[in-house]
Amino acid sequence: MSHPPQPVLSRDERPIKFLFENSLFLILGTVAALIWANWSSGSLRSYDHFFHRFQLKEMIVDIPADQKPALHTDLENGLVHHGATASGDAAQNSSSGDAHANDGQEIQPALPDPVAAGAGESTVGAGPAPQTKRRLSIFQHPLTWEFIINDILMAFFFAIAAKEVWESLLPGGALHNPLTAAMPLVATLGGLIGPVTIYLAGCWIFGRWDSHAQGWAIPCATDIAFSYLAARLIFGAGHPVIAFLLLLAIADDAAGLFILAIFYPTDAIDWSQLWLAGLGMGLAFGLARLRVHSFWWYLAIPGALSWLGFYWAHLHPALGLVPIIPFLPHAGTDLGTFAIEELNRNDTLSEFEAWWKNPVEIILGRFGLANAGVALSSMGMGTFLVLAGLLVGKPLGIVLFTKLGQRFLGLKLPQGIGMPEIFVMGIIASIGFTVALFMSTAAFAPSDPELPTVKMGALLSFVSAILAWIAARLLKLPRIVAPASPVSRPFH
Repeated sequence: MSHPPQPVLSRDERPIKFLFENSLFLILGTVAALIWANWSSGSLRSYDHFFHRFQLKEMIVDIPADQKPALHTDLENGLVHHGATASGDAAQNSSSGDAHANDGQEIQPALPDPVAAGAGESTVGAGPAPQTKRRLSIFQHPLTWEFIINDILMAFFFAIAAKEVWESLLPGGALHNPLTAAMPLVATLGGLIGPVTIYLAGCWIFGRWDSHAQGWAIPCATDIAFSYLAARLIFGAGHPVIAFLLLLAIADDAAGLFILAIFYPTDAIDWSQLWLAGLGMGLAFGLARLRVHSFWWYLAIPGALSWLGFYWAHLHPALGLVPIIPFLPHAGTDLGTFAIEELNRNDTLSEFEAWWKNPVEIILGRFGLANAGVALSSMGMGTFLVLAGLLVGKPLGIVLFTKLGQRFLGLKLPQGIGMPEIFVMGIIASIGFTVALFMSTAAFAPSDPELPTVKMGALLSFVSAILAWIAARLLKLPRIVAPASPVSRPFH
């Protein structure tokens, strides 16, 4: 296939292109969150309120004095219930009936004449019209910035990650040939088992099983983009270990999607609701048979149904678009992991990625801003458990399982890759960051005091890049700078 020449970028366009191609929006969002959360004594509270508690479209609504009951929307739980209007003061509200005392509802602060759930009869004409606050919710979920970013917008991030996993199974893809993929897949298994073993062993040794064991999947993650960039800097763009690392990271992503869906539901899984996801997949298949080309139709109807199915089944809704990805019309071959030439293809799946790749980078910046705001003093046992799982368990598991694959399965490493390269690559794969942060928010409740500590472990995993560079220099590993493949555009 011939490719049109790339346009020459102006001096003003080059910095923007650099931001998008090197995932710097995520870094900038993370740095901004850390600065915000640590700027002053009250900045962490303002950060937490803005992203996790503040709900969009806060409105003060006048309620006619003769209206009873009045519709009242709970702030924290997003539950809609009926409460009578009142014109008394806060003391009257707290002593009159207390009909909803056990509902866990938050009493509104006094405006001129507050409306309280469970208040008694309204006093007509006793002052200004009573008022209440109403805020937007979606399916009884409070519409916070955290919910919009983590549960809705991040669905497009996981959709593109699923796109790369799916295409890697096609002819020409990294996972299509079992003989080629076998060794990286065995190494991936070690890169999952090693971190989990170290993390859970630490929980048991230090007596933190009850408080920390649910975070076992956090150190399993490998951030593809940053591990890819670190590997290019350490090994050079043409080193064969780059392709090995990308294949391992993609398999790791696929395992991460499975772990997130099965082991970290938002509540008790209601499998009966997944019929909506099945309906979405069926509609996507039907649209493809009808040769509907625009990816917007697949997102608007099948994608929305699949997202709702995941949401109501209490599976993480950020994975809601993943089931429809294989049904989008796509090319019959894969040009390579994150190959830039795929952006010139005009099939529906390639056009979906080409349109969304830059918006998703911005979404990742918002994700970093909304989730990385932890106090620098938040280091604790969770931090060390996550770092031990990543920095020790990940490279140890990758090296050990690679040796086992060689000895017992007869598998061979690609030419130019030895155990020293595998060891350094394992350290690079310890950069968890994006997915590790996401796993942290899935494993620990927002109110859990251990959440900031495990987030700090995910953030500090960047030290893996420095350790890998030191290890590569001590082992005197060569750099191969000539590009050997079309891989040139990293993604997560």
